[in-house]
Amino acid sequence: MSNSDALSALSNQMADAVERVAKSTVSVFGRDRQSATGIVYASELVLTTDHVLERDDNLSIATADGAKLPAQLVGRDPSTDLAVLRVAGLSTEIAAPSGAARVGQLILAVGRPEEGLMASHGVVSAVGGPLRMGNGVNVERYIRTDATPYPGFSGGPIIDATGAVLGILTTGLARNVALGIPYDLALRVAQTLTAQGYVKRGYLGVISQRVKLPTAQRAGLSQEHGLLVMRVEDNSPAEKGGVLMGDILTSVDGHAVSDADDLMALLTGERVGRAVSLGMVRGGQLQTVSVVVGQRQ
Repeated sequence: MSNSDALSALSNQMADAVERVAKSTVSVFGRDRQSATGIVYASELVLTTDHVLERDDNLSIATADGAKLPAQLVGRDPSTDLAVLRVAGLSTEIAAPSGAARVGQLILAVGRPEEGLMASHGVVSAVGGPLRMGNGVNVERYIRTDATPYPGFSGGPIIDATGAVLGILTTGLARNVALGIPYDLALRVAQTLTAQGYVKRGYLGVISQRVKLPTAQRAGLSQEHGLLVMRVEDNSPAEKGGVLMGDILTSVDGHAVSDADDLMALLTGERVGRAVSLGMVRGGQLQTVSVVVGQRQ
């Protein structure tokens, strides 16, 4: 195959990928200026970004065939900049999920502003998390891409070369930086929003760092890593529960904690507002304290 044939084949493959996701990609009207984008992820349900919904009522979407339908806000989560809309009678195709994004992977960002379907290309520049934003929000996991986020792209899908969704694009978490919320995380948040309208997010009030547990200091534990408490915030749940700077957190309610992702995942849902058992290594000895998980506002 010649270079020109290979380039043509790649070009057609990327155009086909956009075409596959196009039917699931809708315009979202939730503010007076620029429209945004959303993705149909379940029957009559659209996933978009929270920051593009500047009002709670008079919401609507437009489908690929130009039909404009009223939408109802189901719930929103500022921490992930995600929101769910319910659109009665929406019969658009449901987007297909992809696997996990990989650094260096060729991707497309797809949007449907009022001008019509648009796309930009790039690569996955980084995959990571948690990421602490300037507003104090912690993003559990993120995809960073160099694809251009044209006006109206927020809420649209980041897709792989087959047209399957890797993440939801947002420009609302970091100014002038295109980030993607991984699609599996976005779907989990959407499920919670559909069930209760918001996501309970807890906190202990500690600053921590992942550390390796020396074999001699594991106090009988099999895990190799824990979270070293670098700071305990004043009047925080952790301070009230007796957590001390220098403690190494190893578990929450018996579930191992090896990094910040583990801890954040365990401080959500029904644990918010109730006492949990924190396992930790203190002075080479295994200790347990009870802490009431606070709710992050």
